[in-house]
Amino acid sequence: QVQLVESGGGSVQTGGSLRLSCAASEATSSAVCMGWFRQVPGREREGVAVIDSDGNAMTVDSVKGRFTISKDNAKTTLFLQMNSLKPEDTAMYYCARMRGGCRHPGYPFYRLLVELWGQGTQVTVSS
Repeated sequence: QVQLVESGGGSVQTGGSLRLSCAASEATSSAVCMGWFRQVPGREREGVAVIDSDGNAMTVDSVKGRFTISKDNAKTTLFLQMNSLKPEDTAMYYCARMRGGCRHPGYPFYRLLVELWGQGTQVTVSS
C-alpha cells in the first residue's frame, strides 16, 4: 500500500523560505495528479498546488509567484518550495494523491477528491 510521508515543515519569520517534501513508498508515476493542501484549526482543508504526470502545475492565487510545486524525475518525491512566507501561510500542510486528473487547486471541496493523504507537516510563520 502506497504511503505518503511529508517532511520539511518548521518555524520561520516573515519573508523566509521552506521546502516541503513528500516521499512516496512507491513511484507515483501512475498517479495522474498529486497536490499539496493546507489546513488551519477551525477551517476546511484547502488546495494549494497540484501537478500532473506531465509536470503541468497550478497554484491558488494566494501563493502564486511564491510557492512552486515540483517532483523528482523518479516521481517518488513531491516538493513544495515556499518563498516569501507570510503569517497567513501558517497551517498544517498535507501531501495528497488525487483521484483522476488535476483540477485547479481552488476547486470547491477539492479535498473530497483526494484518495490518499500524508500525515501532514506544520508550517509556522511569525511576524
